[in-house]
Amino acid sequence: MELRFRDPGLSFRMGLTVFLLFGLYALFVWVLLSAGAGYGFTFVVVGAMMGLQYFYSDKLVLLSSGANEVTPAQYPELHAMVARLAQLADVPKPRVAVVPTAVPNAFATGRDPQHAVVAVTEGLLRTLTPEEVEAVLAHEITHVRNRDVTVMTLASFFGTLAGYLMRWFFWFGGPVDRRDRNGNAVALVYLVSLVVWLLSFFLLRALSRYREFAADRGSALLTGAPSHLASALLKISGTMDRMPKRDLREAEGLNAFYIVPMLSGESLMELLATHPSLQRRLQYLEKIEREMRGQGR
Repeated sequence: MELRFRDPGLSFRMGLTVFLLFGLYALFVWVLLSAGAGYGFTFVVVGAMMGLQYFYSDKLVLLSSGANEVTPAQYPELHAMVARLAQLADVPKPRVAVVPTAVPNAFATGRDPQHAVVAVTEGLLRTLTPEEVEAVLAHEITHVRNRDVTVMTLASFFGTLAGYLMRWFFWFGGPVDRRDRNGNAVALVYLVSLVVWLLSFFLLRALSRYREFAADRGSALLTGAPSHLASALLKISGTMDRMPKRDLREAEGLNAFYIVPMLSGESLMELLATHPSLQRRLQYLEKIEREMRGQGR
């Protein structure tokens, strides 16, 4: 089966998400400047935060998860799988990291394919068969190839900044004194921050859910065996149900990056979830397998 990774639906959603978030962000900066923050203060802080997030996003995610980069000498089979799948996907071989936790999971991060990192947990390596591990790695490498990790990293910046400033204005009143005649501008900035945060929250989750379907499809194309990823998803979800809630909560902040969310059971509303439901993903993989068998005749 020809490896057709291009997904117009994903490309459209990524472009739309970034466009809308940039528009919200431009509005937010305009209101901030109108409130008297000053051009220098606004653009220095925003530029510094954006630069740090863009150039050090992979290190921040690895640090947050507790992942450690590993060498081919330490994990030869893991590196061999990543190298083979990267070659099939026509992307540079990502760096490889391992998270020292019993919770089975995996994620990819990095600002572009040349600076990507694929990470798996020790629990995942112990829980899955080699074929299932390969399917999970193929899913993560598809994220790298689709560049949706880059979009998620950049897009999350706007929501993160709006959230921080929303709390800042709530507690400290921002750069404008409440007693000043421009005090109403502070309230306006706070309101816009709240709107930006809420809209970015839903936009990012909508993009995150769709990109998981795209990566599931990429895994099926790379391995030629959708059932291996389906089996892996079932095992990961089933194992996490038995994990201590404290261990899952510690990693919940990176839910959008993981192949399976740490604490998102079927009880969460679809609009609030970072991932499609397990049932929908399994049905999608079954559909892909039927299509692949039909083309094989």
